[in-house]
Amino acid sequence: MSAYEIAAEVADGGRWPLRFGVFLAPFHKAGRNPTLLLEQDLTLLEHLDRLGYDEAWIGEHHSGGWEIVASPEVFIAAAAARTRHLRLGTGVISLPYHHPLHVADRMVLLDHLTRGRVMLGVGPGQLASDAHMLGIETARQREMMEESLEAVTALLAGREPVTRKTDWFTLQDAQLQLRPYQERLEVAVAATFSPAGPRTAGRFGAGMLSIAASQEGGFDALGSHWGVANEVAAQHGQTVNRRDWRLMGMMHIAETEEQARREVAYGLRDIQDYQAKVLPIPYDPDTPLEARLDHGNATGSFICGTPEMAIRQIERLWQKSGGFGAYLFLGADFADPEATRRSYELIAREVIPHFTGQSAGPVGSQDWQVGLSERWRDQTAQAVGKAMKDYEADKAAGSSTAAGSDGMGA
Repeated sequence: MSAYEIAAEVADGGRWPLRFGVFLAPFHKAGRNPTLLLEQDLTLLEHLDRLGYDEAWIGEHHSGGWEIVASPEVFIAAAAARTRHLRLGTGVISLPYHHPLHVADRMVLLDHLTRGRVMLGVGPGQLASDAHMLGIETARQREMMEESLEAVTALLAGREPVTRKTDWFTLQDAQLQLRPYQERLEVAVAATFSPAGPRTAGRFGAGMLSIAASQEGGFDALGSHWGVANEVAAQHGQTVNRRDWRLMGMMHIAETEEQARREVAYGLRDIQDYQAKVLPIPYDPDTPLEARLDHGNATGSFICGTPEMAIRQIERLWQKSGGFGAYLFLGADFADPEATRRSYELIAREVIPHFTGQSAGPVGSQDWQVGLSERWRDQTAQAVGKAMKDYEADKAAGSSTAAGSDGMGA
């Protein structure tokens, strides 16, 4: 669809403007200077803030050497001081790793410090190595996450003191000293391939972070995931809103597809090699880069190319899902930092306006003006011709007056 058609759908209530942001785990090749890499991430968020992106989600990981933010809350505090508009979410806090009172307290503190720019993203924890170091059974992480989220949401609601006792945490007449700054501190649950994430989102009336939306299995599950979330929400007297649903995908954009392909030679293979070691996804390490890029563009799992290709992929996700609220770009070193910043700039300039309706006014005005260009040219030519005739007439009249005055004076 064109930006003008999307704007018409927005006006009719059939579509709403999309928000855009980044899901910043982050992904950096192990062995590089971690201090500089963290500064690079903060600088990227400043760049996105200036470009008008809506939000950024920061991850929590404790092993592997690539995803080097151990506390999204600490990182968000630093990012909030360097940005003005960007909303900042935990993407995600691994709830089994923390006492729920600490999670709620830290988020409320951030909510006040940022004047309401924070969002709470939660999950069970992705890296089995993290859980191992903490002595947590991987098979129990989802159950522990739901126990914690139940407590966290009760604490944030603040209706009464919270008492809970599980085999891994205790709350005894617990309540928060501070109420959240926002009337509603947004909560979102991570979802991948299984219906577990949508089920939890539905139970708590939370948003969803579909972090595998562009992967082949994740893409196929989008429709069923929303159905599960709706069904479970109804069972628990909750509602879910498509505008609180975020889809994440991998892209790198340049002026031409050839340039984009050259730029991702910097880091795409390394990132995919790492992901295959920590995630249960099919992967052949011997596949050449060009074949990987062909496959990614064909399936939508990794778009490497032009703004037009990015638009087609996001439109494809909209049609498959039935509508969502925000598209998040995976923050990773596919290309070097300069090319990465340029990719986000191209997306802000050429892609985002297509889905917000911002480009519809200028395009519509251009089409109207060009469609009647012969009329405007004729009118302009007539106006110029009239101005020249008026000038000649005024000049002739002035000469006659001057001649008459000279004769009387003589």
